[in-house]
Amino acid sequence: MLTTSQPAIDASLDPIREKVLAGERLTAADGLALYRTRDIFTLGELANLIRERRHGRRTFYNINRHINYSNYCVLRCKFCSFYRELPARDGPPAADAYELNLEQIVTRAAEAHARGATEVHIVGGLHPRLPFSFYTDMCRAIRERCPGLHIKAFTAIEIVHFTRITRPRLSIREVLLALREAGLGSLPGGGAEIFDDRVHDEAFRNKVGEAHWFDVHRTAHELGIASNATMLYGHVESLEERVAHLLKLREAQDASLARIAAWERSPVRDGPRPAAFQCFIPLSFIPAGSALAHLPGPSGLDDLRTLAVSRLMLDNFEHIKAFWIMQSPKLSQVALDWGVDDFDGTVVWYDITKREGDGTTHQELTVEQIRRLIREAGGEPLERDTLYRRVVRAADGRVLRVEPLAPVA
Repeated sequence: MLTTSQPAIDASLDPIREKVLAGERLTAADGLALYRTRDIFTLGELANLIRERRHGRRTFYNINRHINYSNYCVLRCKFCSFYRELPARDGPPAADAYELNLEQIVTRAAEAHARGATEVHIVGGLHPRLPFSFYTDMCRAIRERCPGLHIKAFTAIEIVHFTRITRPRLSIREVLLALREAGLGSLPGGGAEIFDDRVHDEAFRNKVGEAHWFDVHRTAHELGIASNATMLYGHVESLEERVAHLLKLREAQDASLARIAAWERSPVRDGPRPAAFQCFIPLSFIPAGSALAHLPGPSGLDDLRTLAVSRLMLDNFEHIKAFWIMQSPKLSQVALDWGVDDFDGTVVWYDITKREGDGTTHQELTVEQIRRLIREAGGEPLERDTLYRRVVRAADGRVLRVEPLAPVA
């Protein structure tokens, strides 16, 4: 535990440490100082202090499965090694291009549910030919086959794409309402990349920008649909642009939390309880196979730095997740002392990035492996569901119930 009597090796961090100890909000200048300091030990110590204030040594994980329904995409983002162009109707597809049908998707979801998964995480490319009904039918079919399985699906970029392929066009709100009626439970946080016009124009010019991303998440929160947030770092962005990205998320979360507070104070509660961002997930850029393959990508130290700075800057986000697919299981284990409280889940199949470049889509950790990694780091493994409720299982692995988290002792 830090005390005010312990000087930082980097004296410039002393004022920041005083703010952290007092529970004060950090500024953009503080965020840059934390990113630039060579005193990485104090940085990690400060982030861990916040982590333990909120969660003690509890470390969350879930049993999940990712499903990427297609890698056909109309976008050509430079950082992406996932997308494939849809060929002409009479042309041959790329050898590694694919498009799952509804039965294949539902079968994968059902297999995951049978193995104990509480969540299926579904995202894909912006397919130019699939109708919006494909996505509502997907959610409806999974809900009917697996009633207890939470569907976390579709990035904000996909939601905007859905508004453009409907005839007549639906609004963001109408798309989200239709998906929720079909079985959607929450939104992932992908597609945020870096909220900056310069970076947008250089690295993902054809993708919708921050205004649309925030429109989707704000609307979801108004409708009571929880979501996550991300940042893809380590490509063409600067440290200043990373910090600005975090501050924009913090501001948006302030607004969502204020909306929840107003609803709870209101004597007449119209509609569902509003929602907010649950978790922030920094995503480490993996250059291999992308148009930016000449870049080195972030180092392990940069990964730890970014996770720690995120925990310190995002004081209104309850959870910080290390996505072990991108940051590796071993570094994610170390990150549990650098502000991270969520290890993500079993994942099973993931095609968007492969850390070793030519790696396999089968990227899986067992529950036993996850719990061991957490315990080795001095953590207390706690299985959660998508909404961060504790999962209580019977001896045979069946889910008995989910319950609210008890306060940290």
